[in-house]
Amino acid sequence: MDKETEIKKLMEENKKMAELCAVKADIVSMSAHQIRTALSGLKWIIKMFLDGDLGKLTAEQENLISKAYDSNDRAIGIVSELLLANKTEDIAEKKYIFSEVDLTELIDNSIFDFSGEANAKGIQMIFLKPEIRLSLVHGDKEKLRVVFQNLLENAIKYSNGHGKIFMALREKDKIIEFSIKDIGICVPDENKSRIFEKFYRDPEARKKDVIGSGIGLFNAKKIIEEHGGKMWFESEKDTGTTFFFSIPISK
Repeated sequence: MDKETEIKKLMEENKKMAELCAVKADIVSMSAHQIRTALSGLKWIIKMFLDGDLGKLTAEQENLISKAYDSNDRAIGIVSELLLANKTEDIAEKKYIFSEVDLTELIDNSIFDFSGEANAKGIQMIFLKPEIRLSLVHGDKEKLRVVFQNLLENAIKYSNGHGKIFMALREKDKIIEFSIKDIGICVPDENKSRIFEKFYRDPEARKKDVIGSGIGLFNAKKIIEEHGGKMWFESEKDTGTTFFFSIPISK
């Protein structure tokens, strides 16, 4: 085998290995995000028991549930570290499976996933449902669920204590538009252009919560764009931040 042929073969093998690593990273990323969301919901339900919100516990029950809370918290930390370490992750690159999706139902389910965490922080989630049934969208249900989970998680994380989060859906000009507004930190004008960059976290966000991969909004925007839509945001001091996205309705 001459040198040129050997180099070509090595380049092909290297390309295949890179593609395999990318697929593995995508699987890790998707799974880790979903696991962390489930663990976070469980964490705040357990805390409601510990705080006595669901009735008084015996000393033995409190001891066992306290251990469960600590174990759950450690698991969340491990998953967060996994996300930080998996720097090549990109949920939006995974294969899309399109079907007819009811965004109203998907939002209701996502709100339920975060109800425990929001309740523990005294944050009220208000979904201003449309008065009439909206058209379905042609989309990947699980990818869109990731978008809602990311936006809700951020809204809760960066809201001021005992605040409110407002969500709304509306249909216009053959698109569905979603908005989610929190009363929390704002993004300075000089950093607004970087919010959707991969691995970027605004300094104000890092002050509020040190844990974060800077992947969520990058992936959310990319997922929406893969659906033929767009994502943007508005942020002003003392009024909080509102994220929007719009995607076409089904034909």
